[in-house]
Amino acid sequence: MAALSGIPPRVRSLLRIAAALAVVAGTIGVVGVGPFLQGLASISPATILVAVALAAVATAAAAWRWRIVSAGFGLPLPWTEAFTSYYRSQFLNTVLPGGVVGDVHRAYVHGQHHERVDLAARTVAAERVAGQLVQVVLTLAILLPLGLASPLAPLAWISGAIVVLAIAFVGVVAATRRGRAALLREYRMLRPVLTRPAALCAIAAASIVVVAAHAATFVVAGLAAGVHAGADELAVVALIVLGAAAIPVSIGGWGPREAVAASAFALAGLGAGAGVAVSTAFGVLTVVAVLPGALALVADRFRSVPARSIIVKRRSA
Repeated sequence: MAALSGIPPRVRSLLRIAAALAVVAGTIGVVGVGPFLQGLASISPATILVAVALAAVATAAAAWRWRIVSAGFGLPLPWTEAFTSYYRSQFLNTVLPGGVVGDVHRAYVHGQHHERVDLAARTVAAERVAGQLVQVVLTLAILLPLGLASPLAPLAWISGAIVVLAIAFVGVVAATRRGRAALLREYRMLRPVLTRPAALCAIAAASIVVVAAHAATFVVAGLAAGVHAGADELAVVALIVLGAAAIPVSIGGWGPREAVAASAFALAGLGAGAGVAVSTAFGVLTVVAVLPGALALVADRFRSVPARSIIVKRRSA
């Protein structure tokens, strides 16, 4: 970790891009270009409309979650601001490497309003961590009960192994003084939320809606791509692919998502090529669905121009 922290941010960004491109290239080397083209060809106006609607639902739920967490940290957040800012951050996260630039931007803008950028950054970090935790728990709760006779049983076994490794990792970290201090810092960061049961329930509900909307988009992509699987099977695989899309070694989600989709579909007996086709369609639909965030960026740009002109006039007077 210390070695990574010594690498300049620009170099780390280039390494992430190179890693994502390498994963995509490796996936193409295994399944070929055909599945990617199939995924692109499966996109239609109907699938785009459904994806945009589902993205609006997910964004509204995520904005609600952010408002709850922000209130716990003592930073009020109006609904309109939360909704438009979250759309904007999703767009930036999608089009820029790393998947966190949009979150940094919304934390900075929100913090400037209250002159507490540091606290706003903690709020955004806590909101993202809470959402990821709920997604992990929901994924495990659905995957682990799968029976041995299920075609998705291999995915359940892999999920169980990941749980064991995660518990072991936390145990190793907690065994050291520095590790315990790091875990304590994480707890203190989330404490304003963890000590409010009503807020926890609301955050969990909002996060479930977010995951369900994204999984539904993946199912739509799968059905459009003509995968021979039921919506329930596609939804289960979607949870795994969504987890891979959150890995910060990607370009707008592209990279690990395609490799994991190919592996998950292959393990489920659906074919690696089908997984890449669905992941490709899902990726394109995701980009199109967050385009309202680009409109929010443009609107912010136009609003900032009059504000700067007023400041200049006041200074000149």
